[in-house]
Amino acid sequence: MSTDNRNIIWFEKLSRTDVGLVGGKNSSLGEMVSNLSQAGIKVPAGFATTADAYRAYMTYNHLDDLIATTLSQEDDGKISLQEAGETIRAAIIKGDWPQDIRDSLIESYRELGKRSGSNELPVAVRSSATAEDLPDASFAGQQETYLNVRGEKALLNTCRRCYASLFTDRAISYRKIKGFDHQKIALSVGVQRMVRSDIGGSGVMFSIDTESGFDKVVLINAAWGLGENVVQGAVNPDEYEVYKPLLSNPDLAPILEKKLGAKEKKMIYAGSSGGETRNVPTSKAERAAFVLTDDDILNLARQACTIEEHYGQPMDMEWAKDGITGELFIVQARPETVQSRIGQGVQKTYRVRNTGKKLLSGLSVGSAAISGRVCLIENAKDIDRFVDGSILVTSTTDPDWVPIMKRAAAIVTDHGGRTSHAAIVSRELGLPAIVGTSLATHILHDEQDITVSCAEGDEGFVYEGHADIEVQEI
Repeated sequence: MSTDNRNIIWFEKLSRTDVGLVGGKNSSLGEMVSNLSQAGIKVPAGFATTADAYRAYMTYNHLDDLIATTLSQEDDGKISLQEAGETIRAAIIKGDWPQDIRDSLIESYRELGKRSGSNELPVAVRSSATAEDLPDASFAGQQETYLNVRGEKALLNTCRRCYASLFTDRAISYRKIKGFDHQKIALSVGVQRMVRSDIGGSGVMFSIDTESGFDKVVLINAAWGLGENVVQGAVNPDEYEVYKPLLSNPDLAPILEKKLGAKEKKMIYAGSSGGETRNVPTSKAERAAFVLTDDDILNLARQACTIEEHYGQPMDMEWAKDGITGELFIVQARPETVQSRIGQGVQKTYRVRNTGKKLLSGLSVGSAAISGRVCLIENAKDIDRFVDGSILVTSTTDPDWVPIMKRAAAIVTDHGGRTSHAAIVSRELGLPAIVGTSLATHILHDEQDITVSCAEGDEGFVYEGHADIEVQEI
């Protein structure tokens, strides 16, 4: 990698060895643009600010001492985590841009607009921490993403907000748990041409079965609109499985399974220039239709195989379909962090007998079963209400929920698919979970005794009362 500008680097000049300079997300995007474009992988054009630019911004605004002092006060119990986070974020957002970085950002944004034929090009602005997406310390979802940002002023303000997102309460807490030095983490901002998936569709795909670890399939989740709903588990998406070994034959369509998701809502632009979005209900026709055609499914699956082959390991990818052109783009790719780390230790099988009335069903995560007491929480701010060892029942989860999830015996959600936040974190924590039940928060109630069974295949069940659970080590 070589560049004349230490503040901004275009994706085509980046590779995956540049993690320390532009973080995991942006170095991976650069890797694909540089090495996989000729193989048919489409990544929206863009550039990244560097870790050097972040550090220069912090130094220029005398923020390092303020951050160190504030976090020290929080460590000593003099102020709360919330107070510390608010103080740091406010100071970062109020900062001024060093002239050279400001000029570089504006010049690069204008150049991206020229390449795309637009003066005030709508862009996606994504944070990428320099320690992000490492196999032993995933930062998944810890920093912010802003979509449909338009104009130079809006871009500068949004980049400040990205810098501030390095010090959300959850990010500060996460780094403390992982033992990262706050001052040694830097942040890169990726600026990409927006894919019009707001009027198309988007989702997540894995080049491995996320449950069994079977590496001969591609798993794809899809929903209408922007992709955050699928990532966060805010909708029950369509699910497709494709058999990889037969993809090389263009005469075959090895789609093993297509499951229609409810897709009750979709995320679209809010109409402002600052990256705001909003959810609207989907139409009956949208709920009844698959987001992807068979050709789309096979196209994405082949792209997943190409990316996996290049990286030499199972991959977790986000994709978007442009509703105007119909083109399919890869907007993020990172190593899959659960199945690829599972060792050859003792495995357990679970068998559930003498169950009570079946209350709910959904997608199973893991293969365990457990009985326990419900703790129904709708908002992560009510974390103090959670009873350790209870079964967490909620609508959906995001990174704010991780502290509660770590204390739960199992998790049940209304919304989400196998690639949602709740599913991924439950897998990482080794917890049984049932996602996408639709009605858990309406049917279950606090202190209710239930059994959560993920031991009966892809479909998970919630039963009334305590069932008999047999556990065998194999």
